[in-house]
Amino acid sequence: MKFETFIDTHCHLDAPEFAPDVDAVRRQAAALGVRHCVLPAVTRAGWPAVQQLAQRFGDSYALGIHPLYTGAAADEDLAALEARLAQQIGDPRLVAVGEIGLDHFVPGLDAARQLHFYRAQLRLARRFGLPVILHVRRSADALLRALREIPVPGGIAHAFNGSWQQAQAFVALGFKLGFGGALTFARALQLRRLATQLPLDALVLETDAPDMPPQWLYTPAAQRAAGHPQGRNSPAELPRIAQVLADLRALPLDELARASTANACAALPRLGALLG
Repeated sequence: MKFETFIDTHCHLDAPEFAPDVDAVRRQAAALGVRHCVLPAVTRAGWPAVQQLAQRFGDSYALGIHPLYTGAAADEDLAALEARLAQQIGDPRLVAVGEIGLDHFVPGLDAARQLHFYRAQLRLARRFGLPVILHVRRSADALLRALREIPVPGGIAHAFNGSWQQAQAFVALGFKLGFGGALTFARALQLRRLATQLPLDALVLETDAPDMPPQWLYTPAAQRAAGHPQGRNSPAELPRIAQVLADLRALPLDELARASTANACAALPRLGALLG
């Protein structure tokens, strides 16, 4: 059965991995019921691409500077983001500031620099009345501290894998929590428990394609070392990921599809007008 209301709330169709066949990738996802994709930018150089792809496919986009790229970014990029947001704020396909946040997992990153860019982008989101799409990687408490100091109109905590208390704190601040391929792994016990215990209206679906492959696409490290490539995730995997979550929650898939679509529109209010 085909479902028309799946929204992939986090998909990097502008990634180099999709350059050879992005149109076919998006068509395949649409054929499987993925009605809409949200395309967050990760660098200043990527802003035009996400905007163009969103227009081409009838999707939406977010503009921001990802924490992993703050080392190569300059303060003038923040000024450029402010100017770009001012220029595009009338574009209904611009739905958020993102992907922004903090990464306390990858070694060698400058934590103070990440925080500087994160806080500056929160201020821009507040100025322009836009929600944010957050990168959360062992950084939930630090992200929450800044959000309490610089309130924004909610958004999505992407690839959430924190504690129950942290989840409740994000929800209290108006955020939905993004769940994707990671919950398809049977060993992800804490994440699966969280995905089943949270209120249904707290959850949105995502792929993070081409990254964060679900279990059926994942290539273990030993096989990768032997030359086998990692499976490429794509938005076409979203319905199957959704089925895993529906099974965990003992819900019919169509009920989860409707709820996750409504939740995405609540997190990113401009989506509602785009979906009609």
